[in-house]
Amino acid sequence: MNYWLVKSEPFKYSWEKFNQDGRTFWDGVRNFQARNNLRAMQEGDLVLFYHSNEGKEIVGIAKVVKEAYQDPTTEDPNWVVVDLSPVESLKKPVTLEQIKADEQLKDIGLVRQGRLSVMGLKREEFDRIIELGS
Repeated sequence: MNYWLVKSEPFKYSWEKFNQDGRTFWDGVRNFQARNNLRAMQEGDLVLFYHSNEGKEIVGIAKVVKEAYQDPTTEDPNWVVVDLSPVESLKKPVTLEQIKADEQLKDIGLVRQGRLSVMGLKREEFDRIIELGS
């Protein structure tokens, strides 16, 4: 299993809206590194959901329920989406400030490549964030 983090601005697509929908395709990725991460996602992989800009916090866990396919919002074959479903909300959101202050998370992509919208996580990083959010 692989672990990932996706970012969304809450006013565009919030964790609450995602839970209401129950499933969504993750579209709008127009960065090749983030696209390659989408392509690498496998069914069953776990994904942390991060509210960017407003809140700047990880709020929940999702899972990949369909692997990469053509982004239906564009005809450009360079871009793909995956389908995600919510798994559970974190008891306490984990803020970017907490992540930056945590020695175990100092090398996480969220800190090193803050603008990347889809990134991989090491299992230890994923587990530590879950621990902080419990």
